[in-house]
Amino acid sequence: MLVLSQYVEQSYAVDLIGSATSGVGYLLKDRVSDADEFVDGLQRVRAGETVLDPEVVKQMLVRSRRQDPMATLSPRERDVLAAMAEGRSNTGIAKKLFIGSAAVEKHIRSIFVKFGLHPEDGEHRRVLAVLRYLGA
Repeated sequence: MLVLSQYVEQSYAVDLIGSATSGVGYLLKDRVSDADEFVDGLQRVRAGETVLDPEVVKQMLVRSRRQDPMATLSPRERDVLAAMAEGRSNTGIAKKLFIGSAAVEKHIRSIFVKFGLHPEDGEHRRVLAVLRYLGA
């Protein structure tokens, strides 16, 4: 399937790429400068390749970098963060969620990374993570 669009619509691009393992393309009308370039794209998609306009890729990358860190958390990481917001210790979180302490620590480390909270910043990362959660 080849989409020829006037503008970049991220949801269409993600759906297109996610719906097929091969033979997909997303090209922008104003950037397909000649018939040979368009036909080449069609042939490549027909051959099972993925063809994406460089501007589509660029905009998807820029938008994903600006994405809300809360949206990147897994459901389990959200559960752990919610338990942190309740004031639970790692042991308390493990008991509440029926997981091991090591799993809790792994999820908390992942939350810190996704929120960009680094140990060398000299801040209390757990409190900052909870504040972001409560502000979301």
